Amino acid sequence: MRLRKKDTQTVEMQMGPMIDMVFLLLVFFMVSAKPIKQESDINIGLPGTAAQEDVVDIPDEQRIRIEADGRVLLNEQPMDSTGTLEMPALLATLKRFKETADANKSEALITIDADDAANHQRIVAVLNVCARAEITGVTFADSGGEDE
Repeated sequence: MRLRKKDTQTVEMQMGPMIDMVFLLLVFFMVSAKPIKQESDINIGLPGTAAQEDVVDIPDEQRIRIEADGRVLLNEQPMDSTGTLEMPALLATLKRFKETADANKSEALITIDADDAANHQRIVAVLNVCARAEITGVTFADSGGEDE
């Protein structure tokens, strides 16, 4: 028995219709896709203190004057009554000053100018308020009036 060879046809894949189909799919997905809004496009203002790149000019130091009668003046502005040792108004102001100095990348400086007749307990109370406000740059002013 003799085997006959079959005529085999070579099958070729048509590339034209395949390329057309790929382009049709590409156009379909481009048209049907929604543009995505980036997170950076959303304008949101968050509360709080933001760090600044540029240094803002603020006073280098705050001056606290302690009078002989116990009054405490911060930059010539009266702060608290003479009877309280807690001094909440002075504490709140010094905390804001410290936050502003930290945001501006500068040191918070306080100069205490105490009257010679001022009560020592009042001076210690002012130092305690500075410590609670986390201000470490505290100096005392020279009275300047030396008796000869």
